[in-house]
Amino acid sequence: MADQVDHEGVAGAEAAPLGDRLRTRRQALGLTLKEVADGAGLSVGFISQIERGITTPSLSSLVSVSRVLGLHVSEFLSQPKVTDSMTRQNQRQHYAVGGNSLVYERLSTSFPGNVLRSLIIHEPPGYRSEPIAHEGEEIFYVLQGAITVELEGETNILEAGDSLHFQSNRVHSSWNHTGSPATILHTCTMDVFGDNPATEEPHPVVQRSAARGRKTSTSRINKGES
Repeated sequence: MADQVDHEGVAGAEAAPLGDRLRTRRQALGLTLKEVADGAGLSVGFISQIERGITTPSLSSLVSVSRVLGLHVSEFLSQPKVTDSMTRQNQRQHYAVGGNSLVYERLSTSFPGNVLRSLIIHEPPGYRSEPIAHEGEEIFYVLQGAITVELEGETNILEAGDSLHFQSNRVHSSWNHTGSPATILHTCTMDVFGDNPATEEPHPVVQRSAARGRKTSTSRINKGES
């Protein structure tokens, strides 16, 4: 499967590394690492590692960070579109976020009012995701292999045929604790594909940043600065 994976999915990858563009945007907004981390439900250390190119975020983490930065995820990742309600196994595109070892297959399509987003995740042996919390709910259903899902400190071992359904605002992470690949059917309500950007309100962190900018500009005008 590796030779069929689109590792060039990071939008604008020819211009600058993903981490550099995320850092540039953060600094342009005047946001600290902590503000981005808190808004995205991630750790400060993980955001710093992304910016320095030490690690690559998962799809959900990239969507969370993009929202905090006030940009659509398509600014950083080109994802396949699914226009039909049915997909065929041999026709689905396999893609990844840059050099991330997680490989995705998009299953769900998009239509007015849809709330479910579904994909297949191929997780290599030893892969461990970053702890994250975000809006919505999600389900893990293991198709092949086994994974461990940690949910607010509670460890859940899922083998083929097992599932886990939970609220996504609970801190969660997963890892493949085995020596074999795992395949997971993942369904969530978070708009991981960025299909409906027009319906999203600006993230509170972006709103606070804009308010600080307006306050600073007004202060300079009142002081006669240009």
